[in-house]
Amino acid sequence: MSIGDPDHAETKSAAAAAVPSGRWMLARWAIASSTLGFPQAAGPVAFALVAVALTGDASGGAAMILAMTLAQVAGAIPLTRLGRGFAMATFLRLLVAVRTVALVAIAVGAASGVSLAWLIALAAGAGLVNGAAYGYLRAVLNRLAPASGLSRALGIAATLNELTFVAAPVVASGLGSISPVFGIVAMAALGALPALLVPNLGPAAAASGEGADEASHRAAGSILRPAILLWLLCAAAGGATVAAIEIGAVALALNFGYQPALAILFTVLLCIASVAGGLWVSVRNRRAPRGVVVAQLVVMSSGAALAASCHSVATTLAGAILIGLVLAPLATHYSLILDSLAPPHRRPEVFALLRTANASGVILASAMLTAASLSTALLVIAGVMAVATLAVGIASARRR
Repeated sequence: MSIGDPDHAETKSAAAAAVPSGRWMLARWAIASSTLGFPQAAGPVAFALVAVALTGDASGGAAMILAMTLAQVAGAIPLTRLGRGFAMATFLRLLVAVRTVALVAIAVGAASGVSLAWLIALAAGAGLVNGAAYGYLRAVLNRLAPASGLSRALGIAATLNELTFVAAPVVASGLGSISPVFGIVAMAALGALPALLVPNLGPAAAASGEGADEASHRAAGSILRPAILLWLLCAAAGGATVAAIEIGAVALALNFGYQPALAILFTVLLCIASVAGGLWVSVRNRRAPRGVVVAQLVVMSSGAALAASCHSVATTLAGAILIGLVLAPLATHYSLILDSLAPPHRRPEVFALLRTANASGVILASAMLTAASLSTALLVIAGVMAVATLAVGIASARRR
């Protein structure tokens, strides 16, 4: 075929036109990924303001968050399996729609002055779909990005997610100061964006198979193999470590004799470090070798140990920075390694388990900070992180 062939020129033109389209779809996916977590990021503040308006006690907001998180853990696998026969994007939209309806119901209930028990039940309904929605959204990325671009896409998503977790409480607080209902409405509106943004992959892109023989995948049995459980353990330990800093920030400030408002020092530095880690992953754009991952886990364990020492503000802040720096690289690695370990038709399920493991870590941190002293809770969580690091180190040594 000659260079001047019109067919050749048309092919080149079509290929060139496809690149911006692909980039636009990836951009839509990244925004969908960041807004999917907005209700969870804004929930602690928004729910607390609603609870205070109804009962005069912010603890009702904590109960709503706990119900949302427990429901997420309970619903992740059943709902993910329920969607196997649907196109992934279609089922994701359905899950987001269910959550949006539940959040709108919370706003209406709060405005009507219903009992806190009803709001807790509705919060559980909103949280029920979170794990499955994340699993399907992450599986959609495999259809949009080539394997060589997954690290960059996940790094960008991690960076945007951290910005969401910084901005969401501010938005909820600002709107909630006008009316607590406004904060819930913002959660519902922004949390609904993934349903509008997720690219339509067509009827062929179902979760039950990606061109592979489904019977052979079923023969593989349970997905909870040791190799997968190892990284789920790491995700849970990392989630607990981060949550210990974020949830315990006020307690840390009080422990060092500062005003509660200065708790923002610990959370903001952790988020800034995490954004820097996400940018590093995006620029590097390749999967880290096992030795680097072990080193990153050691850094997170060291950060957890520094925070648990409660020696001084400086050491605790240094611990928060160390945790934040490796948060995005480790999260990206967990997603990539589980992507390679999971059978194609069960990827949404495995990614839902990844989100569930992270939520389980948050539950552990919340329970420890509630039931034990600050120093004891931080020590236990640092120990869990050290165990996960040791487990990966031993597995790497055996592999070699």
